[in-house]
Amino acid sequence: MFSNLIVGASEAYLGDSLFVLVVFIILVALVGKFAFGPVSKMMQDRSDKITNDLDNAAQSREDAAKLAAQRATELKNSKSEAVEIVNTAKQNGEKQREGMVTLAQEEVQTLKQNAKKDIEQSRLDALNSARDDVAQLSIEIASKLIKKELSVTDQKSLINSYIEGLDKQNEIR
Repeated sequence: MFSNLIVGASEAYLGDSLFVLVVFIILVALVGKFAFGPVSKMMQDRSDKITNDLDNAAQSREDAAKLAAQRATELKNSKSEAVEIVNTAKQNGEKQREGMVTLAQEEVQTLKQNAKKDIEQSRLDALNSARDDVAQLSIEIASKLIKKELSVTDQKSLINSYIEGLDKQNEIR
């Protein structure tokens, strides 16, 4: 009996093994068709996404580096432009200052010349007034001394000789 069981068991074992093997192959085929394909596709999609993300990150780093370099260049340019603006403003200020100084000096010269002319005119007016006063006094003195009236030409010659005498006295002083 044991031998029948063992022989039967081996037949059952072989049949069961074939059944399990057939079911296993069917299951592997089903898993391969329905599960492995989508899982492989999902893994490939994930791999592609990671590769794209890494490429995008590298591109973003390059773009950031380019942008930083561009900003640094623009900062240098803006600094040089600022220095240029300041220098231009200094030059314009210096030109305005020189123009104002020149204008002030010209005004001072004009004022000096006008003052000299005014002083000279005042001096001439004072001399003429003094001549008139001296002439009048001379006429009065001469008329009292001479007891007569002098003619106009006599008065002029007397006045001129007196003024020449005054001018000589002023030159000596």
